[in-house]
Amino acid sequence: MCACSFAKCIGITLIPLSIVCVLCNILLFFPGGESVESEHITEQVWYFGGILGSGVLMIFPALVFLGLKNNDCCGCCGNESCGRRFAMLSSILFAAVGVIGAGYSVIVSAVAINHGPQCKVSNGDPMKGWDYPFSDGNYLTNKTAWSVCLEPANVVSWHLSLFSVLLIMGLIQVALCAVQVVNGLLGCLCGDCCSCCGGVSIIHS
Repeated sequence: MCACSFAKCIGITLIPLSIVCVLCNILLFFPGGESVESEHITEQVWYFGGILGSGVLMIFPALVFLGLKNNDCCGCCGNESCGRRFAMLSSILFAAVGVIGAGYSVIVSAVAINHGPQCKVSNGDPMKGWDYPFSDGNYLTNKTAWSVCLEPANVVSWHLSLFSVLLIMGLIQVALCAVQVVNGLLGCLCGDCCSCCGGVSIIHS
């Protein structure tokens, strides 16, 4: 498989991962599946790690990777070798953007998991009863402590599940973009982006 084809496979994989991350971030605006006041939404949700980091910033490298196979990367001002290397060099730059975006999402998700969700912890004034009762992260190993959150219902499991998905998806995206950096570097140095094109030319000749 030539470098362009491999990059296309990575791009195809990144698209659904990005969609999942965007959906998870959107669902986090409805803790426990309920609509709440904006000030009661967990702070890290507003950092848009899934929408911006693993979503929007990941779409650009994914589209570039998808287009490498169809680009005329076998030609650059009549210089075949130049075209191959330039195409793979551009993929390295966009892969770096992907690593930064996914890395941002991973950091936001990790912080959110450690801090826990914002929830109502008392039956008093609803404007004063909302807090972050798990700011030290102890709830991860003590599931019985989740009962301290009275509203929204199941907010802890909702928060933990969605941010965990964002964390895992972000790590996968970082790994895929890192692989493309290596793939692009090899293609840039070796000029084998369209070795398969060369093979076709030889056969027809």
